[in-house]
Formats: sequence, C-alpha cells, structure tokens
Amino acid sequence: MAESKRRGEEPEDDDIEDLDESFDDAVDDDADDDDEDQDQPVSRGGTATRERRKADPADKPKAKKVARVGFFGRILGFFREVVAELRKVIWPTRKELLTYTAVVVVFVAFMLAIVAGLDFGFAKGVLFVFGNQE
Repeated sequence: MAESKRRGEEPEDDDIEDLDESFDDAVDDDADDDDEDQDQPVSRGGTATRERRKADPADKPKAKKVARVGFFGRILGFFREVVAELRKVIWPTRKELLTYTAVVVVFVAFMLAIVAGLDFGFAKGVLFVFGNQE
C-alpha cells in the first residue's frame, strides 16, 4: 500500500477497493451518529445555546396592525436611525486623526510626484519621437 502513495504513480485497483470500503464504512458510521444526535441542541463554537421548543400551530404570531407612516414620519425615522448608528461609531482621538491625516497627505504627495514624473517623461518622449513643431 505504501508503494502506491508515491507521487506520479497510479494506485492499484486493490488499493482503490480497500479505500472505497473504508470510506463507505466511515460514512455509514457518521449516519448512525447523526440519528442519535438529533434530539440534542447543537453547540456552536462554545457559545451557550438554549434548547428550542417545537412550535405549535396554536402559537402562530397574530398579525399586528401597523399604522402607515407618512412621508415626514419616514424621514424623521431615517434621521433617528442615522443618529443611533453614529452613536455606535468609535471616533478617533485628536492624535490619531492628525496621524491618519498626515499619512494620507504624504501618500497623496508621493503619488502626485510619481504621476507628474511619468507625465513629464512621456511628454518629452512624444516630443522627441514626433519632433518639436516650433
């Protein structure tokens, strides 16, 4: 069996049949385990979970009558949501803001110098190739 695991060599038919049988056995074992675990709540990465009870048809939520909100009410609701989201923002300190601003200004100046240099070089190259018309 170790011979067939080398790179570039094809496995023999006997080895493939052995692998197929062991794979089928493993799949059958997993299927049996799944049937037993269906009554247990599922754990999701170590977080605490509550066991969910099965919904009864009598527990259907009743339809609530929602009053229609007018145009100005929707605008007011939008601004309330904007303010609520802005309260969640972690604003930078003055020092962080100045640091970030300086980094952006230096980066933009660097990119400006690269583009200006390339523009000047290409302009001189075009004038050299096609000649100066003056």
